[in-house]
Amino acid sequence: MAPFASEEINRLYLASERLVGGGLAVLSAWALLNLIVSGYFVARADRRYEAYTFHGMNVGWGMVNAGLACWGVLHLHFTAPAGLRLADLVQAQLANENVFLLNAGLDVAYVMTGFFLRALASLPAQPRPVRLLGFGRSLWVQGGFLLVFDVAMWSLLHGHGKSWLPLLG
Repeated sequence: MAPFASEEINRLYLASERLVGGGLAVLSAWALLNLIVSGYFVARADRRYEAYTFHGMNVGWGMVNAGLACWGVLHLHFTAPAGLRLADLVQAQLANENVFLLNAGLDVAYVMTGFFLRALASLPAQPRPVRLLGFGRSLWVQGGFLLVFDVAMWSLLHGHGKSWLPLLG
């Protein structure tokens, strides 16, 4: 492969890593927002009301999202691996796209589970409807944000992947 092609492959790889890094920054900001805002409100909420379980669950989501963002940042590459081939670039691109696409499907499941929990809370024999209402609302908020995030990341990565199609010949 010509040196120009190798340089171009490295450039495209690093551009993809920057896209993922930007997405991880957004996810980190969302996690921090949840930890700060919901952490503040859960400490002041009465356990008998929906707000307590809503903010408590948001704090849990914030910790999980912060952990995922940290893990992702630790796996970012700031230089292209030596001997990077076009096949490696394609494989990494498709793997990243598939992760975000799979996550979008999970996000839909989160939102639907939120609807289920809220419907379950309306049953007369339900012993803790307030808990279900708070958890359901949190799943709506978290799943909704993550759905928009994952679809946006997939779209950005997919659009970026089209920029290197000429290299495929």
